[in-house]
Amino acid sequence: MAGGDETRSKARGNATETGRVVPAKDGTVDGNLHQLEAQHGILGIVLLLFCGTVSSYLCTYLPDALTIADLGSHPTAFIAERAWDNLQVLNDFGPKPTGSRANELGAADYLRREIEKVQATKHAAQQVETEHQTISGAYPIAFMGNPLTSVYRNAQNIVVRLAGSDEAANALMLNCHYDTVASSPGASDDGGSCVVMLEILRVLSRAPERTRHSIVFLFNGAEETPLQAAHGFVSQHRWAAEVRAFLNLESAGSGGKEQLFQSGPQHPWLVAAYERAVRHPAAQTVSEEIFQSGLIPSDTDFRIFRDFGHVPGMDFAHTINGYRYHTRYDNIDFLTLPVLQRTGDNILSLTREMANSEELARLADDRTLSEGYSVFFDFLGFFFFHYSAATGRVLNFAVALLSLVVPFLELSGSVRRVGERSIVREALVGLLGTCSGIVASVLTVLLIANRLDAAGRAMSWFSTPYLILGLYGCPVLLAHCFSHRFCNYLLEVKKTPLNLTQTIRARMIGVNLFWALLIVVLTLANIRSAYIFTVILLFSLLSTILTSVLGYQRKTLRWLGVHLGFQVLAMLWATNFYHLQLKLFVPITGRMGASTNPEYLIGVLVACGGILCTSYLFPLIGLLKQASELTARLTVFALIAFLLACCTQVGFPYRDHSNGDPSVQRHYVTHTLQVAHDSDGKVVENSGFLLREMDRNALRVIRGVAKPQEVTPMRQMDSCRTMLFCGVPFYSVWHQIRFNNYWLEGPPPALEKDTLPTFELEKVAQLASTTRQYTFNIGHRHQTCVQSALIIAPKPGVRLVKWNIMATVPDKLEFNGQRAHFVLITYGLADDSLWRVTFDFAYDPAAVKEADKLFDVSWINTYWEYKDQHTEQFNALIEKFPEWAHVIPSVAVVNTTSY
Repeated sequence: MAGGDETRSKARGNATETGRVVPAKDGTVDGNLHQLEAQHGILGIVLLLFCGTVSSYLCTYLPDALTIADLGSHPTAFIAERAWDNLQVLNDFGPKPTGSRANELGAADYLRREIEKVQATKHAAQQVETEHQTISGAYPIAFMGNPLTSVYRNAQNIVVRLAGSDEAANALMLNCHYDTVASSPGASDDGGSCVVMLEILRVLSRAPERTRHSIVFLFNGAEETPLQAAHGFVSQHRWAAEVRAFLNLESAGSGGKEQLFQSGPQHPWLVAAYERAVRHPAAQTVSEEIFQSGLIPSDTDFRIFRDFGHVPGMDFAHTINGYRYHTRYDNIDFLTLPVLQRTGDNILSLTREMANSEELARLADDRTLSEGYSVFFDFLGFFFFHYSAATGRVLNFAVALLSLVVPFLELSGSVRRVGERSIVREALVGLLGTCSGIVASVLTVLLIANRLDAAGRAMSWFSTPYLILGLYGCPVLLAHCFSHRFCNYLLEVKKTPLNLTQTIRARMIGVNLFWALLIVVLTLANIRSAYIFTVILLFSLLSTILTSVLGYQRKTLRWLGVHLGFQVLAMLWATNFYHLQLKLFVPITGRMGASTNPEYLIGVLVACGGILCTSYLFPLIGLLKQASELTARLTVFALIAFLLACCTQVGFPYRDHSNGDPSVQRHYVTHTLQVAHDSDGKVVENSGFLLREMDRNALRVIRGVAKPQEVTPMRQMDSCRTMLFCGVPFYSVWHQIRFNNYWLEGPPPALEKDTLPTFELEKVAQLASTTRQYTFNIGHRHQTCVQSALIIAPKPGVRLVKWNIMATVPDKLEFNGQRAHFVLITYGLADDSLWRVTFDFAYDPAAVKEADKLFDVSWINTYWEYKDQHTEQFNALIEKFPEWAHVIPSVAVVNTTSY
């Protein structure tokens, strides 16, 4: 959008596109760039694409990794190659879900052996203590507002304490989890974090001096279950009382930078320590607010340390290539040494900083350290900024005000008082053009999203995200172009004291007004992410100030050069967020279920990114001779993208590993046996396969796999009328309640019944006239990867008032119109002894007779690693899925009885 003939500024008259001539303040005619050639509009798009390419590169840029050969020159550095060697061993164990032999015996024993090597090679000045914690416990937790009781039996933690020099019992904790989900080796989630911690322990243990404070390394063996081993540590381990702060290392992808996406809560000193220590920052407050809003279907041990341990900390995760998260492709073949090196460099540096900090010593007594929220962000990984939320409010309001006052005063000085009213008017035109562009772009992407989904082309961009630029990016730009042109046509004034350039600059004030209003609203709502827009507005303000200082007000080309120069910085900033959001949310659409059209999410994200990146470019359309050439080319680009998405293989959403960059469709398939005991004591059995709809396109694949049979939607199953919670293997609030499931009739699974956890009634005792106690024994004698669930539904007039699982009884969970208490039970190490549980029910004698049964219970057992026992029919069903599908098979037994 830059260019033109500056010699026109020497003219004595200022001819605009309406033929008006406007004298300047000094009696001369203001420099006029009558109009730019149409191709300059294309240059603006090229500039935007260039900035996007640069920011994309910076999003994924990683430093070179150090090898063992570098030890001589870097004796105190993090060596990625040593961590890589550890990761290869953990990866070779394969999937390591809690309870599996690979997790409880293989991975746990390997970590213990590596820690023993650390003890053997530590410096004489260091003290390394190790404890192997086997824990059982329970706690209440809620997901998506749905309560459950989380129970763990004989889960494992491997805990190492590197003693500090300070006698006071203050410690920093580093946490990772070595367990994985079923069917995934978990090289990134979270084996990579565990080997990073091992190498940090190795480096610090060989230092000649101790850190001031102790460092606790928690390798926990039950995070995916969810979050259970962390609870066992904070509630039961003796070193937990020493922990004053923690660093949690997680992953939701298999590469890129480790993003700091949660901090605190509050405790601004944590972010200050991050700023002092980390050489390669990657942290955004907006990530924290998005994650804590519940938009992302994940959780981390951060929640347990915060809510149950009441300890502040920082949460880190890799988010690039989320396609591989929780799939068979989360293995070492798709991870790189530089990922480990960057993570290790930053976390080692941060660990040293915090373990020697004054704040950690004062934290127990100085409450001021825990007060206040922070605004923090990095600029393209080069610079890191942080300040208090209170300071952020002042900065936001100040920039919002100055962005309106400064350009207005600067522009009004050029046209004297006779033009001030025209400046205000054109500013309102700019505001209207911006707002109407936003409305038009959002409506456009929603219409496109609706039509693509209706045509069966949802998620065509899933494996080829660049299609998003054509499918949604170009229509967004077109919507803004037409909106600004329409506002210019509708509200143009024939006679005005402003020349064309001044008119455009006045409309820029309208864009400033839009961002200023948005910033004020967000700031008043205590949304710290307003800083994103404050930075955009700040670049515009700095552009105006520099233009005034250099005296370029009447030198159009030079003003345009300054404006675009600052807009390059603004577009680098804005496109960085575009990449961060799409690299996060595009893979997430593959595991967000089918009830919501993912096209809406991506379209709205692009619409928001469009205005963020280009709001200060659209008013420049008024300088073009023919904007139609720009809009025509954008239309061509959009049509090409639509053809690729709808008519070629490019638009097929999924890829196998053949191209080295797999992006799979996920499928959970559970071979299920339903056993119902009716009121007459008869046993009714049914069996089949439960298939889960994980994304928008999954149902078509499920129906294709099931042919020639038909699948039945879960809530239409016959068992929904006869069994508690439809008789489905209910184990996950997220998957069972939010996602659609389908039932395919089939033969029963093959079961080694001796390995099933047992749930047997021992006795019934009448505690009072209206209270009855039931005692059950639960047993898990075999080392198998099995997870149990109890669904307890009291009859009308009956309440569960007490149990010995924990001190409180959480609220009921609602599913399929039924309400029941939901208990999830995870087993780690096998145990020959029985676990005795008691349930006390209070009942209303007027509604319940003494001989009546008081409650229904569903006892569910799900085997996650049971491949050796799959039936031929089950294997045949799994093999029907295409190569680009990732299938997580399981076998489950649902047993419903009344007591």
